[in-house]
Amino acid sequence: MTSPALRLVALLLIAGSAEAAAPSFRHDVMAVLSRSGCNQGTCHGNQNGKGGLKLSLRGQDASRDYRELTHGLRGRRINSVEPAASLLLQKPAMQIPHEGGKRFALDSREYDIFKRWIEAGHPDDPADLPRLTKLEVSPRQLTTVAGSEPVPLKVTAHFSNDTTRDVTQLAVYESSSIAVTVSPEGVASCDKPELTTISVRYLNRQAPVRLEFIANRPNFVFDAPEPANRIDELVFQQLERLKMNPSPVSDDSTFLRRVYLDLTGLLPPVSKAREFVASSDPNKRAAVIDELLSSEEFVDQQAQRWADLLRAEEKTLDATGLKTYHEWIRECVEADKPLNEWAAELISARGSTYKVPATNFFRALRTPEERAESTAQMMLGVRLTCAKCHNHPFDRWTQDDYYGWSNFFARIDYEIIENKRRDKSDKHEFVGEQIVKIKPEGEVTNVRTGKPAGLRFLGEAKNDVQETAESDRLQQLADWIRSPENRRFAATQANRLWNQVMGLGVVDPIDDFRDTNPPVNPELLQLLTNELIAGNFSSKHLLRLILNSRTYQLSSVPNATNADDERCFSHCIPRRLTAEQTLDAITGALETSVRFGGHDVGTRAVQLIGVRNGEFRYAKPEVGDQFLKLFGRPNRLQSCECERSNETTLAQTFEMVSGEVIAHSLSANDNRIAQAVSSDQTFDEFLDGLYWSALTRAPTEQERLSLGAYVDKAENRRAALTDIAWAVLNSNEFLLRR
Repeated sequence: MTSPALRLVALLLIAGSAEAAAPSFRHDVMAVLSRSGCNQGTCHGNQNGKGGLKLSLRGQDASRDYRELTHGLRGRRINSVEPAASLLLQKPAMQIPHEGGKRFALDSREYDIFKRWIEAGHPDDPADLPRLTKLEVSPRQLTTVAGSEPVPLKVTAHFSNDTTRDVTQLAVYESSSIAVTVSPEGVASCDKPELTTISVRYLNRQAPVRLEFIANRPNFVFDAPEPANRIDELVFQQLERLKMNPSPVSDDSTFLRRVYLDLTGLLPPVSKAREFVASSDPNKRAAVIDELLSSEEFVDQQAQRWADLLRAEEKTLDATGLKTYHEWIRECVEADKPLNEWAAELISARGSTYKVPATNFFRALRTPEERAESTAQMMLGVRLTCAKCHNHPFDRWTQDDYYGWSNFFARIDYEIIENKRRDKSDKHEFVGEQIVKIKPEGEVTNVRTGKPAGLRFLGEAKNDVQETAESDRLQQLADWIRSPENRRFAATQANRLWNQVMGLGVVDPIDDFRDTNPPVNPELLQLLTNELIAGNFSSKHLLRLILNSRTYQLSSVPNATNADDERCFSHCIPRRLTAEQTLDAITGALETSVRFGGHDVGTRAVQLIGVRNGEFRYAKPEVGDQFLKLFGRPNRLQSCECERSNETTLAQTFEMVSGEVIAHSLSANDNRIAQAVSSDQTFDEFLDGLYWSALTRAPTEQERLSLGAYVDKAENRRAALTDIAWAVLNSNEFLLRR
């Protein structure tokens, strides 16, 4: 045991000899903790710590970490007389057992920084230590041939005293692709074509690096369709840089089926399909796009999409509120209400949930935190939840941002006129009119400071907001959302519309905008944002531009250069029909219908009001409701497209093979098959009608001959026609949008 006197002498000697070279705790030691993964959530950054040591997540609180390392465990983590014997060095170097494994070697830079800091007397930093203000990485974007020379990154830290420092050896590197490796020294490499974003982090700042590793095609010649608009120019420019050729434009029948599904959720009528394919009018695609954008079926489809996002479901809203809310959503779509005005109306709405439909948005969100998180994700593409307990690990949002944003929603209150719920124990069930109103007082407390949070927009610049006497908080927020200067809102909605028809966002996931998840084509996103603003936030205006582009109309058949591309829009990526599209396609192709709870016979899945999914407790689930649940229809309990599932399951396969919907539709007495058997319809006429209605094309000659031979040999004509219809409905061509 070292005496206190000898310990003091040793400290003074060490401090005197190493003071000038002592590493900074905040600039060096904290960086080592991050590089070594010590302050990650899976290690000592966990909310409960690990092995008796608790650090702030990703170095969020340097002062607390300093106290923990130097004074925690009664100071036993540091041996000032024998620095190399310190637990802070021995455990991560695995000189003694460490549950977290080896974090750095004895000859590493990390070990040296820790050791010199302890030798210097483990000093804290002075109060006037320059703050890190900016992180700069070079290159920010680079296109290089995969498997060629590795890409070295250089990371420069900028501080508040106008000094800079090379921190390449202290930064943390995380690649969005497992195919791309980044060494601790910041050297990136990849052996195959891949796009990646490398998140470079030093202390509390991070910066993204966009690297494009392309195939080695020395004799590549770019070949693309003639661009129809600026969208094509920007997409094709990127593809040429990546040495990928886009696929050719799709044929007429494929295009027509695609655009009908995207804009109406339905397959095109047989007469319309035949007429369109036979037409030689060069403007026929633009004409059908305009026709569909003006149709009632488009309103049905868009209303369904927005009802999913806006949580239009009966349990929370009750039947009357749901109907009122859904009608209002349809009216907004039908009028092509500007998206920024629509959003502002939702935020500023107050009054009766039966008389002011937009108030149902807040009726479904009962706490300031729920309102804040849902509004941020849906309207601004910000996934804010992580910042509730700590600064966001992958974005720039802090706890102060979280609670300042939440405080906008703190004064919303409810006057419950009546509640006729049947389950008295379920506090989330409401049956009866409510009044959404604003209280004169109410604040969200910032858990970090223990004080009222203030107000903050989730904007690009300084976010603090001053309340005004002229308008309440929500009116201020509504005005900020609706402003054409609010490019974050515009970009989020433009990206959402692009995703609706392209199946993939320019930023993806579509509601996760952050520096470490940049757009795959930044220039394209900027164009879409500008167009939405210039078009007065009209959904139809932007959709019309996208749908008329060659990019949207490209074939799903890949070529040798783009077969592996799933992100840059070089060809159409086939995707499964949604639950509603699948069910409506089955009933449409067979000219039959299924029942849905609470709706009249003949109602299509795309027209449904609310969600039952076979679980609504006070109404019998019908076969249609059960089908939609099985195929992934969302319960509308989240303000996110991610709630809808398009995953395939074995149960779905069984349903398509022999489930109740298929069995009912194929055996119905008045379906397409029954009509053919009971009339003088020829086999060719039946087959043509089935193919045009289900696949939007005529059968090939080979299909006609082989299927005709099958029917001719059959003893039971209806059974043979049923087999053919079953086969068509279970084909990939029917089940996929391509």
